Amino acid sequence: MNFRTKIKIDKLPNDWLINHKKQLFLMGSCFSDNVGERLKNAGFSAISNPFGTLYNPFSICQNIERLLQDCPFEENDLFFQNGLWHSFSHHSSFSCIDKKECLKNINKHFLSAQEGLLNADFLFLTLGTAWVFKRKENGEIVSNCHKIPAKEFLREKLSVDTVVKRLEETILLLKQKNPMIKIVLSVSPIRHLGDGFHENQLSKSTLLLAIDELCKQQNIKYFPSYEIVLDDLRDYRFFADDMAHPSPLAVDYIWEKFGEMFFDESTQQLSFRVEKLKKSFAHRPFNPNSEEYQKFLLSLEKERKILEKQGIVI
Repeated sequence: MNFRTKIKIDKLPNDWLINHKKQLFLMGSCFSDNVGERLKNAGFSAISNPFGTLYNPFSICQNIERLLQDCPFEENDLFFQNGLWHSFSHHSSFSCIDKKECLKNINKHFLSAQEGLLNADFLFLTLGTAWVFKRKENGEIVSNCHKIPAKEFLREKLSVDTVVKRLEETILLLKQKNPMIKIVLSVSPIRHLGDGFHENQLSKSTLLLAIDELCKQQNIKYFPSYEIVLDDLRDYRFFADDMAHPSPLAVDYIWEKFGEMFFDESTQQLSFRVEKLKKSFAHRPFNPNSEEYQKFLLSLEKERKILEKQGIVI
């Protein structure tokens, strides 16, 4: 008997496969952070969420376009709230007590992200919600409200057509700057229960329909992270304590499926080698001065040098 609806992942054509020579760029929900960390840990060159976690497609597009149009942030882009300086374009992880330090950190990530995006071979966008918050003052859609009172914002759900049009505009500009970049879209499996159960389903459906339309129109691929968690795993044991985020075990499974779709066998094997080596370096022995451990370190150094010759920095 079969007690699971297991999702079949088809291997992509060779020109869509990823290897360790490719430059990868990821933006979107915290699911992008999860996959980005796995890619880095497996030895890939990847930039993930240089603006912090972004949830709605409008904010993702705004920040991508800002990178492409070479518009670093200025002091008047920051505001002071609850003892910290914030940016409406960034996650609260960028907020800081000191205004100059805040701006310096934001633009440091901006410059590295700008170079990374222009040279990227792949762009992975993970959309989290179709619900957006607009400032009543000027109609600006914000990436993060930074605990400003709700009365200062209008909350609305983007339509499928609006999401499609907004992403089309950004992709057109991106292709002008980086014609060879390949784009992969996904919907975050993280449930936004604060929006309401029904409202979350409407939001995810909007994003799924918009992505489906884009994939029909353009040479864009879709990675089914949403379906893997909600249709394949579909059990609370695969969720974190908040019952909304995937558990570490679920992230492991998604990463496995990601590899099935984007890696050939040699890339899979090389990824395992890098992950194993990093795990070995992180091991803390009872007796670091023992002869056995020193021999073990020598073997690790030998493996590291072999991998570095292949362009992988451990």
